[in-house]
Amino acid sequence: MNAIRAEGLTKRFAVKRKEEGFKAGVRSLLHPQYSEKTAVQGMGLYFHRFPVVNGWELQDVMMMWAVSAGGFGLSAVLFGNAYRLASLIAGGQLDLYLTQPKPVLLHILVSRMSVSAIGDVLFALLLYGLFGDRSPLGLLKFALALLIALLIFLFFVVTTQSLAFYIGQAEGISQQLFNAIMTFSTYPTGIFSGWGRLILFTVIPAGFISYLPIGLLREADLAFTLQALGMAGLVTAAGLWFFQRGLRRYSSGNAMGLRM
Repeated sequence: MNAIRAEGLTKRFAVKRKEEGFKAGVRSLLHPQYSEKTAVQGMGLYFHRFPVVNGWELQDVMMMWAVSAGGFGLSAVLFGNAYRLASLIAGGQLDLYLTQPKPVLLHILVSRMSVSAIGDVLFALLLYGLFGDRSPLGLLKFALALLIALLIFLFFVVTTQSLAFYIGQAEGISQQLFNAIMTFSTYPTGIFSGWGRLILFTVIPAGFISYLPIGLLREADLAFTLQALGMAGLVTAAGLWFFQRGLRRYSSGNAMGLRM
């Protein structure tokens, strides 16, 4: 029986650094620093038979990772400031963007990019090249899946980071919520049931990302595709509304700066 073996896989998370002492603690609240921690290293995955999980084949799992990595990577490369929005709000650093032409949120998001996220995009393209449908229709469906994942990741993060308008320091809780949606978007939806499955298709909409290889790339289920597009639109609208509502509560930090 043939087996496919993948080694050297890792999963890393950004963890807020803790500093000792009162002054250091205050400095950490105002200007949080994050370090990269490896949660899983040297993971070995062995696929001995198919389907893998409830009808999921190796190709589906690989494309799930491609969509998840690609959607996140594109959001971080194109709209990198989304992932540090809470610190900008809490530090009163939105003043510069408020002087720019509207829309304010768009100027904030595109003013920074994550260079490291380019690796996620390249990883997604590599997986698509190895396991994806490279026909014109397959490429179109993969692009649509990336767009859906990008919108869900981006505006879910905008919503959670915008909590800083209401509770001040929100970097910790927003990071935990991002870790949740990122982690669950890399697990086949078939392993969840009951309340867990309900949460993944509502509160933390990771299920719409992780099911794309089955509901769009493999079978092109029209009902699921419309639901995924609807959820992407809903998360986008919620993120825009939540940010704009919070912006009315924003207090200037009297920060002066020059953006080239």
